[in-house]
Amino acid sequence: MSKIPVAVLGATGNIGQRFVSLLQDHPFFEIAALCSSEGKVGGRLADFWRLDDAALDADVGAREIEPLDARVLARSGAVAAFSALPPEVADGLEAEAARAGAKVFSNASSHRMEDDVPLLVPEVNPDHLRLVERQATFARGGFLTTNPNCSVTGLALVLKPLADAFDFSEAHVSTYQALSGAGYPGVPSLDILANVVPFIESEEEKMRQEAKKILGTLRETVVPSPLDVWANCARVPVREAHLEAVSIPLQEPVEAEDVARALASFRGEPQRRRLPTAPRQPILVRSERNRPQPLLDLNAGEPARARGMAATVGRIRVTDRNLRFFVLSHNTLRGGAGGSVLNAELAARRGYLA
Repeated sequence: MSKIPVAVLGATGNIGQRFVSLLQDHPFFEIAALCSSEGKVGGRLADFWRLDDAALDADVGAREIEPLDARVLARSGAVAAFSALPPEVADGLEAEAARAGAKVFSNASSHRMEDDVPLLVPEVNPDHLRLVERQATFARGGFLTTNPNCSVTGLALVLKPLADAFDFSEAHVSTYQALSGAGYPGVPSLDILANVVPFIESEEEKMRQEAKKILGTLRETVVPSPLDVWANCARVPVREAHLEAVSIPLQEPVEAEDVARALASFRGEPQRRRLPTAPRQPILVRSERNRPQPLLDLNAGEPARARGMAATVGRIRVTDRNLRFFVLSHNTLRGGAGGSVLNAELAARRGYLA
């Protein structure tokens, strides 16, 4: 089939460059426009490239950066747009693009909690994609879809099979979040070197609110899940990948082996449909006593296109009906650009990009 033309909004930023790295040779999509802020317009993407773990195709690197304008999307023929914009810019521009007929897949937080906007982790709540049909712009061909906050994504991926298998009403999580989660250039070096910062603006509130929507039930809108997520969030001097320590009070006795089996056997619609960016096994369970670790596990996932898209769980313990474990996920891939690309692949397979 012919590829679907797409645009990247905020293409020169950290998440924007992740979008480009995933889209430049994608089997479904082809890049039609690269857009960024006014100071970058007219430059070439290669001039701004900073991803040392992802090669930039020479032809894509030579592309000229265009303005952040819905008219650019129309002129380029882009059917869909991947947004890596900061919230204050995304709020208006994403809505304008949807009104102009673009299918917008956003990493920004601006529209996540709106009643008719899906907040997707495709293995967890794929049916929430149907919310786009209730958006006023849908009749004109446009809609908005979002992926969650990077700290929620890996947690939600793990909570889904656990909630399906076991009885519990709350989860407590302490996060050790990578510097790249703050964007580029991120946290000033003198604030984070040899240090841990025990506060990230709005992060704990987002984890609670977004988890309820992701794990909620689709009716006319999403009925929030009764599961409460209580978070403590900290920034640590790690470049990529968020590590989270999770504690869940259980209602009934459970063996650690049963927990490991429920996680390792979990599969969702992306795996059944064999979506290109979907890891064959979305949750990897490690038996070593010192895993997961960012340096060793941030790129978990197979095949090669899905590297960084699997969550890794380790140190599973159950004591006095209290389940404890660590989960690690790549914040700019599974929790960022890769999550949006997987959302778009699901939408394409379900016929929303036709």
